[in-house]
Amino acid sequence: MGIEKDYRLLLENIAGLMVIDTDGNLVYMNERCADYIKADRKKSIGKYINDVFPPSTMTNLLKGNKQYNCNFYFVDGRMSVSSQIQLRKNGKIVGVLEYDLFEEMDELDEFLNMYTEELRNEVSYFREQVRSFRGTKYSIDNIIGSSQVMQDLRQQIEIAANSTSTVLVLGETGTGKELVAHSIHNLSTRAFNEFIKVNAAGMVETLIESELFGYVDGAFTGARKGGKKGKFELADQGTLFIDEIHQMPMSTQAKLLRALQEGEISPVGSEEDLSVNVRVIASSNMDLEKAVSRGEFRADLFYRLNVFPIVIPPLRERMEDIPELVRHHVEELNKEMGKSVERVDPSVFGMLMSYSWPGNIRELYNRVEGAMNYADGNTLRVEHFNVRKEAIHYDAKRLEEMDNPIEMTKQMAERNLIREVLARNGNNKTRAAEVLKISRPLLYQKMKRLGIEG
Repeated sequence: MGIEKDYRLLLENIAGLMVIDTDGNLVYMNERCADYIKADRKKSIGKYINDVFPPSTMTNLLKGNKQYNCNFYFVDGRMSVSSQIQLRKNGKIVGVLEYDLFEEMDELDEFLNMYTEELRNEVSYFREQVRSFRGTKYSIDNIIGSSQVMQDLRQQIEIAANSTSTVLVLGETGTGKELVAHSIHNLSTRAFNEFIKVNAAGMVETLIESELFGYVDGAFTGARKGGKKGKFELADQGTLFIDEIHQMPMSTQAKLLRALQEGEISPVGSEEDLSVNVRVIASSNMDLEKAVSRGEFRADLFYRLNVFPIVIPPLRERMEDIPELVRHHVEELNKEMGKSVERVDPSVFGMLMSYSWPGNIRELYNRVEGAMNYADGNTLRVEHFNVRKEAIHYDAKRLEEMDNPIEMTKQMAERNLIREVLARNGNNKTRAAEVLKISRPLLYQKMKRLGIEG
């Protein structure tokens, strides 16, 4: 007889195998199982399972539609992990079969050690793939800082992620409001659906309604044939992040309020409403309560948005986080810039912590990036931060490395100027454009071309 037909051999080598009938009586138990639970195999057959093996939970599967169960047993100082399967014949339950997955703690430890790290890496990989596909770049792991205020912030984010309420993220320019919005989305049940971002300040006032709510075919001159979905419809079942919401026109605020209260939107040119299920996260670097008192923001919209407020502390209120922030950014810049800076001189932290950082983390990161350009060894030093910008014109080695020294130098000078003006004006694009004596649309074009995040 071939091994494939020697059923007794196969059954006897399955760890912890036993079977009960619909009355809970033991109808089969192999010798390996009998030895493990220290039972007399012949005398046990026909007895109620819990009289043979008191900890057994097999009878739980004799009723209901649950066809599979996993159970942990702790007997005589040993632990086993068993799998239980409901047996059916012609659609009726006829018994339950159980066998051991692990008979000893050491076996389970070995399994977990073998696969835990691999599974963690797999989950991390797929999480990143979903995040990339759904439009989010950041997670709560990107929120750097061990100070108490940052620990409290991460806790607020986790609570917000488990809620369905509208969130209002408040904080000065450069504190990371968008990062908080991404983190809430990625921790929520909507994480596998779309994350759509819209900046109220960067939208043309005459087109903002069509951008948010979409439009139908022929809604206005120049409209796309067939119409276009708005941000709300694109974010259906997901999250819509509205940045700089204080810049939204009053006329649009009324329609936004209706969308939040009723869960319905009206595409431009349409006579029918669309139902949407969207979680809104809004942000502002302005005190919205004062904007309400000045008549610049609707009170009813503010109260509807302010259900779950999160206030991000400015960098000057958590200076103890600067060393951690700098080290983290240096690691990122090493990859981006091809550098090998492994250490930051302690005097750098002292220098950076003596400044108030009106531009917050964005300004800090810009300064660190500027210094990294001058770091030619494995240590970032104070002198790398104090190099005059004009010195780049006389750095012969750097000039040789540039494809187009004159053009690249112009771009670097322009980038530094725009960043500095934005930081000094609280990232207010309108004010920055006035200082630079250019139009705001041109400023946005320059920022995009020079890779300046807004």
